[in-house]
Amino acid sequence: MPVRNMLPRLWRDDRHPLSSLHDEIDELLETWTKDFGFPQMPRMPAQWAKDISPRMNVSETDKELQITAELPGVDQNDIEITLTGGDLLIKGEKKSEIDEKKDERSRSYHRVERSFGSFQRRLSLPYDVDADKVQASFKDGVLTLTLPKPSEVQKSAKKIEIKGEKQIETKRAA
Repeated sequence: MPVRNMLPRLWRDDRHPLSSLHDEIDELLETWTKDFGFPQMPRMPAQWAKDISPRMNVSETDKELQITAELPGVDQNDIEITLTGGDLLIKGEKKSEIDEKKDERSRSYHRVERSFGSFQRRLSLPYDVDADKVQASFKDGVLTLTLPKPSEVQKSAKKIEIKGEKQIETKRAA
């Protein structure tokens, strides 16, 4: 038996550790309720155990700062971007595709791993940005923000020379 199979699932999953722990507890409770004849407890909604905070890349050039955020499954109309001084806030909501109604025609889900719910992400910017000059685009689930740097920040870079210590030659005594 491989060593990996002997480890608790929490240590061998590639998912977020809290999601793995949540699944382990669910399995334990399901087994416990079956073994002792208690009615089965309802599962906690999957969105509570998932982190839907968007993943971001932040890059810069001499003239601008660019932020890209992955927002798969989020509608452009469900995203709000606010800029206050040096703080950028991206918030929104990923809506559930699961029909909450239980009737004879509804779909029964056996596993729900896709997350949904509200999210927000705040970034502190290194300088104040003119909100009127910020450009935002949304394509294929990726939000791209381009924030031009203020003119005082765009000043040309000055190369700084590194001065080292003078090497001292020592003579060895023979």
